[in-house]
This record gives sequence, C-alpha cells and structure tokens, in this order.
Amino acid sequence: MLKLGIPKGSLENATIDLFRRAGYSITTSSRSYFPRIDDPEIECMLIRAQEMARYVEDGILDAGLTGRDWVEESGAQVIALADLVYAKQSFGKVRWVLAAPEASPFRSVRDLEGRIIATELVETTKRYLAAHGVKAKVEFSWGATEVKPPVLADAIVEVTETGSSLRANKLKIIDTVLESNTQLIVNCDAWQDEWKRRKLEDMRMLLDGAIAALGKVGLMLNVHRDNLAAVLNVLPALKRPTVSHLSDEDWLAVNTIVDESTVRSIVPRLKQAGGEGIVEYPLNKIVM
Repeated sequence: MLKLGIPKGSLENATIDLFRRAGYSITTSSRSYFPRIDDPEIECMLIRAQEMARYVEDGILDAGLTGRDWVEESGAQVIALADLVYAKQSFGKVRWVLAAPEASPFRSVRDLEGRIIATELVETTKRYLAAHGVKAKVEFSWGATEVKPPVLADAIVEVTETGSSLRANKLKIIDTVLESNTQLIVNCDAWQDEWKRRKLEDMRMLLDGAIAALGKVGLMLNVHRDNLAAVLNVLPALKRPTVSHLSDEDWLAVNTIVDESTVRSIVPRLKQAGGEGIVEYPLNKIVM
C-alpha cells in the first residue's frame, strides 16, 4: 500500500482536480480525513500543507503534495519528485512577499531594522533577513496577516498569487522572499522500495501530463489537400500537426494541440483557409 498525503485547505480542490485529470478519482467527505481513491493500492490522508513534509520525512506517509515553501520552512529531508506548477487560483507559482502599508516610509528590507514582521513563514523569513544583514523581530501569525500592519506589526511576509488581497488592505510589496509551487515529495526510505518507486514514477508521469494539458485543447478538422498548406500556416502546434488521409484521397484530417486562449482567433482563420468540420475537444493529459 502506498500512503499518500493530499493537502487539506486552499490547495485541496485544485489537487483533487489535478488527480482527476491524471486519471485518479478522489472522493472526500466532510466527516473523514481519509479520502477514497479508485486505486486499491493507494491510501490517501488529508494533511495540512504546512505539516506534510514532516509526516513524509518521518515515514508516516510515503509521499505527499505540498508547497516548496513548507518543505524549506520545515527543513525536512525528503525527495522532491516533481514540480507541479499549479495553485488554488492559477496555473502559476505563488510568491511570499515582504509587504508594508502603502503610507509607510519603508522602501526596502533594510528599512525594517529593529521592526516587527508578522508571518506564518517564520524560519524562512529569519533566513531572508539574515541574508540581508537585517535584525528584526519575526512573530508567528495565526492568520489574517494582512490586517496586522501598522498596529500589530510594521510589515508582513505573506503568500500571494495575484496581489489583490494585499492591495485591498492597502499594502505595498517591498520584495519577494520566496517563490513556491506545489511539489510531489517522497520519503527517502519509500523511494528505495522498488514497488513504491515504480508506483510513484507512474504517478509523476500522469500528474506531469495533466499539468502539461492545463490551458490547452485539441483541434481537429478536415481539409482538401489543395488547402493544406494554408491551414498549416494558421496552426501553431505542440510539435507538428498530425495529418492523415481520409477515405476520399483528396481530403485530409488535421489534428493538433493549441492554447485554449488562442482558439477564438484561430478557428475563424482555419475556416477561411479551407478547413471544414472543425472540432475543439478538451485534454486531460499530454504525456511527452
């Protein structure tokens, strides 16, 4: 049995959706911390991302998904098997930023000498300050960190995807402390087990394929051979479009992968170039 940790909280739904795209069906219940998965060789457990690395390091879990930020914060000795660049709102990385009130005089980290900084990422923040030669008091924040300056702290180190919450609380970003993304991490002893390693390598391949397919769709269409060159000139491609013969030797089928954001501009141009029977279809995985 492979014991797998699923991050509970903000990444939970995005992680379960990623596994669905990879071919795994995970079902959660509000009354249980043990989600069901349609693979009888995997046992799942919901764990807070902040604690995941510790439980993987100790062998309570064979593997788990958590942010690189929490791996570094804990100092856990684990194997980072895959970088899975997704977050709760976007497909990108997240940033832990040093932020202060817009009206404050703070312009750089050096301006915070002797000040109070609130954050959930305490050890990483201390290392960041030390690297810049700044001595400040770093206080652990239990939540609602954005509302603490200027009364309860002079500045904060907080995670952001878009910066909208910081702006809403009239905070300005001074510097980026750490960039992070979700990782599939593995216990060192579990990685030495041949069966678990093969299971995890298969999982990594499928998850990477699901990540690669995010934001992309498939396009297929038919085209007369006389118009093939014009159609291919319109199409961007992952590598090269697949072109195959139809039962009518004068007609060809073209299949390719494009960014979903470009479809609305590409389809009209394909029609103008002579494409017919144009079909857009969703993708779950792209395995390279």
